[in-house]
Amino acid sequence: MRQVSAAGAVFNVVDRGAGPTVVLIHGFPLDHTMWQAQLDALSMNNRLIAPDLRGFGRSTITEGTVGMEQMADDLAALLDTMGIKQPVCLCGLSMGGYVSLAFWRKYRERVRSLILCDTRSAADTPEAAAARKVLADKATAEGMEQLAEAMLPKLIHPRTPADRPQVAAAVRRMILETNPRGAAAALRGMALRPDCADLLQTINVRTLVFVGEQDTISPPDEMHKIAAAIPGAKFVVIPDAGHMSPMENPERVKAELLTFLANELLMR
Repeated sequence: MRQVSAAGAVFNVVDRGAGPTVVLIHGFPLDHTMWQAQLDALSMNNRLIAPDLRGFGRSTITEGTVGMEQMADDLAALLDTMGIKQPVCLCGLSMGGYVSLAFWRKYRERVRSLILCDTRSAADTPEAAAARKVLADKATAEGMEQLAEAMLPKLIHPRTPADRPQVAAAVRRMILETNPRGAAAALRGMALRPDCADLLQTINVRTLVFVGEQDTISPPDEMHKIAAAIPGAKFVVIPDAGHMSPMENPERVKAELLTFLANELLMR
């Protein structure tokens, strides 16, 4: 792990391997360890960067509201500080997907390929945005315990607690270890994110879109529409997984990522 100062903050970052850069962006309310099962394999032929986003893990906590554009700016500054000038493969899950789309909107010349995992392109409805703001206030007032209890069943496959209890425990641990102020700031930021339907049509780099077959937050039908809107995108459904597909079916996700990156090398 490295502690990297950028954009007026300090970020906790995995920096491993050598070669074309791949950036893994975690979901909410988690940290970089959600990618643990993929780190070793992906860093064999790539420089792998997996940061804790602002407000998560061991990175700087910012009060108030942290929007997806702010997180995209953080990533750009982080890449600059780490001396990464060549375009990167950007891979984001859930909130990480929101950040990836915000990065594409502002820094598309720095993206060589894109992987969108268990995420959404639509803005929140007014009701969903209001619910996020209520949840943000509740997290700061009461802590993360109730958030963990409410979110865990939505994040994982219904069979995961029985079939893979270590995965359910790891997801719960990440939620509980997240700073409530960091989580609240991100919740407020997600509530403000713009709709990206028109943006999808502008994506002109190789793109992989994948989703857990039992994802109820970003269902396969919705993610299939995202893939269909991106010219030439590949769409994959990950079996035996919910929203946390990289943790629930790690070998299948690892295989899909390795195949995508290997094909990218062949095309260079």
